[in-house]
Amino acid sequence: MLPSSIHILDPTMSSVPNQSSCGNTESFSLDPDFVASYAETKPPFGFNGLGEIVYRRTYSRLKVDGTREQWFETIERVVNGTFRRQQEWADRNMLGWDACDAQRKAQTMYDKIFTMKFLPPGRGLWAMGSPLTEERRLFAALNNCAFVSTSKMWDNIDGARPSKPFVFLMDAAMLGVGVGFDTRGAQAAHAQNILVGNPHSAHARTVTFTVPDSREGWVESTGLLIDSYLAYEHVNYEFDYSQVRAAGLPIKGFGGVTSGPEPLRELHQLIRHALDKHIGQPLSVTAIVDLMNLIGKCVVSGNVRRTAEIAFGDPHDPEYIDLKNYDVNPHRVAFGWTSNNSVFATVGMDYSDVSRRVQKNGEPGFQWMENARRYGRMGEENTRDTRVEGANPCNEQCLESYELCCLVETFPANHDSLDDYFETLESALLYAKTVTLLPTHWPETNRVMLRNRRIGTSVSGVAQFITRHGLNELRTWLDAAYARVQEIDSHISELFCVPKSVKTTSVKPSGTVSLLAGATPGMHYPESRFCIRRVRVSKNSDILPALEEAGYFIEDDVVDKSSMVVEIPVDHGEGVRGLRDVSMWEQLALAALLQKYWSDNQVSCTITFDPASEGPQLNNALDYYQYQLKGVSFLPRIDYGAYPQMPYEAIDEATYNKMARNIKSESQLHLVRDSEKKDAEAERFCTNDSCTI
Repeated sequence: MLPSSIHILDPTMSSVPNQSSCGNTESFSLDPDFVASYAETKPPFGFNGLGEIVYRRTYSRLKVDGTREQWFETIERVVNGTFRRQQEWADRNMLGWDACDAQRKAQTMYDKIFTMKFLPPGRGLWAMGSPLTEERRLFAALNNCAFVSTSKMWDNIDGARPSKPFVFLMDAAMLGVGVGFDTRGAQAAHAQNILVGNPHSAHARTVTFTVPDSREGWVESTGLLIDSYLAYEHVNYEFDYSQVRAAGLPIKGFGGVTSGPEPLRELHQLIRHALDKHIGQPLSVTAIVDLMNLIGKCVVSGNVRRTAEIAFGDPHDPEYIDLKNYDVNPHRVAFGWTSNNSVFATVGMDYSDVSRRVQKNGEPGFQWMENARRYGRMGEENTRDTRVEGANPCNEQCLESYELCCLVETFPANHDSLDDYFETLESALLYAKTVTLLPTHWPETNRVMLRNRRIGTSVSGVAQFITRHGLNELRTWLDAAYARVQEIDSHISELFCVPKSVKTTSVKPSGTVSLLAGATPGMHYPESRFCIRRVRVSKNSDILPALEEAGYFIEDDVVDKSSMVVEIPVDHGEGVRGLRDVSMWEQLALAALLQKYWSDNQVSCTITFDPASEGPQLNNALDYYQYQLKGVSFLPRIDYGAYPQMPYEAIDEATYNKMARNIKSESQLHLVRDSEKKDAEAERFCTNDSCTI
């Protein structure tokens, strides 16, 4: 029975306008009058217009009439898409559909998103309700990230080929999903004496494969090439690239422009070069990471602008630890940057050697799988999640192999009371849980996700909340909110007739989503309270005159001649400290607090440290915090000097005030209709600067 204390999306407790009808009962849509009531309302974008500029560039999609969405229209698309998926689920399973109840819940969700109380992930803002999901049904694109293990790549499970982990990563990355992977396939190859084959041998037959002009075609060709070495098929593939579109054409549905066949041609050549060196030998750790990284580089070149990968390996394996030592591996300079590298640490291990490496360049990061398998929130044993094998690129979600995750972002500092925050959590979980209803085109992924229903309800603006309310209030809110999340999950799971989520909460690092809301990203403190953020805007954008009229400083882009650079002064908030005033030890303590009182998945924490004063303490820090965290990474604070049009530049308060005075508070930017014919280029993956390359 639902606890009497819970109120699931009760419209009487919301500020949403009253509703006169339940809308279209055949295919869900928000009441048009309700949506229209927000059309002239100025959205509360954060950081002196930075949030709105990022929105326009990243999430405002082209409409049928050729103009770009405004914020109230983007939310309408997202909420309609969310509730249509719920309606499909209810109809398909004959669960019944209450159109009036759905309309009330949808209006509450709409208002919570409009007012930045919570936001779907960037993937959801961009894809939910778009042709990508409504027509092409590519629901995998709604998820942030994934993990795949190579440990069973040789086992031929359900007929899977050895290339399966590699083509999964490539397919997911081309859909905008960041992927973590391990190197255990190398240990399995050595243990079973599985050798890399020779597709160039005299008895191998030559087959020409014409690459289709599609994501699927690129992925299939890459899998065929890898299997020609690893599956002993005695086939030498030659590829015909004539069907692949030339460079410079728009990519329908995904934004950006085509790259032509050259990145794929180069990938095939480099895969051959990497595997030719291993013919007659077991596949090595280096070869596995090389292949994954080469695929990541191809995806970047193929105009999915960023890639997010993380590799996991053995902390005691010199081959793995030296992968980013380019004196040892000079061939990796060209592509080693495509993944962050972490180790599967074990509680009680000697951290002295890896600590010295971290002190130099910040890698490797650390993942304690025994903590991830044993605990939900740290200290609370959980036996439901013992099959996790790794984590996503930003390390906020422990995952099984082939598992995806959907994250939603809440902003406690944007709420007036804990009850207000409780109500927001209801909408946030409803969005995330809806995504778990949607199948992907990968059967192995569906099998895991149908069972786990894992979601990640995250918090951002933590530094701002602590500054305004104190650390103890944060602890109180998060502990109470976690209990409420479990109640909400029970209710929604019963509503959809699905299992409760194996885990429900996390702390993501955040990328552009937190900028929309004017929040500091995840648990992290800003580099400084005051700064200039610089953003590129196309010279063809209709918002440029409005930005100039509003008083922003705009100049030609010194790199991209088709763009202008807009300078936005940012104040992260009264009293918010910069990172230089937050020690390594305080950052670790905050991560541990969030892992104990909020996150039953993981806390994505990139700990910034001073190499001279704090670097020698890394070994001690890991000794203490191995019992309190599931994962952590480090970043040495290094002054790289100034260069033209830096994306982020710390400034003093006087400079900020001078710039801010030039910006007109009555700016009507939100009313500008942007007719630029280029679709938005979505935020890729589970991103921030530490996990997106």
